[in-house]
Amino acid sequence: MTTSVIPALHDITHAHFLGVGGVGVSGIARIFAARGITVTGTDAKDLPVMDQLRDQGATLYVGYAAENIARAEADSGHPIDVIIASTVAGPDNPERQAAEAAGIPIYHRSQGLAAAMEGKKVLTVAGTHGKTTTSSMAAVTFASAGYEPSYAVGAAIANLGTNADHGAGEWFIAEADESDGSLLNYTPDISIVTNIEADHLDYYGTEAAVHQVFTDFANRIRPDGALIICADDPGAAALGQRHRDAATVESPRAKVYTYGLLTSMNPSGTINTHEQRLDLAITDIQPDLSGTGQQVTYRFADGNYQVIRLATPGTHNALNAAGVLLAAVIAGIPADAAAQGLASFTGSARRFEHHGTVNDVRVYDDYAHHPTEVTAAITAANAMAGGNKVHVIFQPHLYSRTQDFATEFATALSNASTCRVLDIYRARETPIDGVTAELITEQLSDELKTRDPHATQVASRQHAVASVVQTATPGDIILTLGAGDVNQLIDDILVGLDHRNH
Repeated sequence: MTTSVIPALHDITHAHFLGVGGVGVSGIARIFAARGITVTGTDAKDLPVMDQLRDQGATLYVGYAAENIARAEADSGHPIDVIIASTVAGPDNPERQAAEAAGIPIYHRSQGLAAAMEGKKVLTVAGTHGKTTTSSMAAVTFASAGYEPSYAVGAAIANLGTNADHGAGEWFIAEADESDGSLLNYTPDISIVTNIEADHLDYYGTEAAVHQVFTDFANRIRPDGALIICADDPGAAALGQRHRDAATVESPRAKVYTYGLLTSMNPSGTINTHEQRLDLAITDIQPDLSGTGQQVTYRFADGNYQVIRLATPGTHNALNAAGVLLAAVIAGIPADAAAQGLASFTGSARRFEHHGTVNDVRVYDDYAHHPTEVTAAITAANAMAGGNKVHVIFQPHLYSRTQDFATEFATALSNASTCRVLDIYRARETPIDGVTAELITEQLSDELKTRDPHATQVASRQHAVASVVQTATPGDIILTLGAGDVNQLIDDILVGLDHRNH
């Protein structure tokens, strides 16, 4: 039976996980195991993360089967108290059906994560974009300051070697995912909201519904807590104002804090909260001498400054770090210690991740799958390229998202020097009539088409690799973008570049 309440961790002796090889579910399983709970689980494939869980004592199976429920109970010597299920383990999953028939309560992954937060102060990161990078920055910052946080984020953190861990400290850091409304399962003490705009319209239907779920989420922050919003983002800024306006003596709300660029630094044509209202302002951004990061100057409302050399490039990452710096100080970490932690952050998997350099051609991969994210990634790459070219291979993710944002994707991709667009990665969807990657390629700018006439053609994976290897010259950047499996081309690109030079 599926339930909507959050399970009490102290009532769980044995948890069985469906989709245990996924990044989100495996992280929760790791934390449950560290907290002394018997962990069993199943996935369709035997993924590397499952060996790590086995090392923690978990009993895991490959291939869903109804008999795995009884098998897990027999192998562990304990009846299953709860099922924690990934979204991929839907109603047709035979193991889920067997659990339902046995009367075992079934919880969504996000409810399992909420249970793992039991007894902790909670810092969440919410927003349409930047959740994984920002929450990873927070985990590294709190760990560097000696706070020993628990954390569960959407990708492996380079500094920490994993995406989730149970720490001895009082804080739990996590992403609050809006894609299916599951962020409403959390009750944070502090939450950073990076930005809000239309996405996941296959679930929400309208942009207004997207904004509403963030309003509902902000109301779940503890009244004595903090809502930290990026004032440069119109959606986040509007949320902050709504939250302030809703507060009354009878119905108090968490205090709103803001961060952003000084008005004088903000690109023309974008909304910016006046600098006097910012609790933390970015006053200067300079590229560092290595050409891969940036030196950012932050000013607190009390006039104190912090200068941080970030290893991660791009204005969006300077803003992400601002949210973390503000959250850390609110949580009691001295600003100097928080700055040191942020300076030590080297990135997370598939977030502008550097995979290698061959003959001075740098190869990066990024999970960007929304036009805003694509724009941010290409902008950062152009800044790092220093006048050299940025060659993009983009794989659209979902038919519905391609249908909704084809024009915006084309505009974002037109900022690249050259571009190859692959077929749509279907993920959980069935095809939509008339929706193909050509919706994007046919709208690319005339300037890009002049620079790269072949960009108007949807590229095969083989052609995309061969083309980008042939085109790139020393000093250039090759950037793969998308939330599907485009990153699997990285090795072929590196090998191709190496062979070309021999």
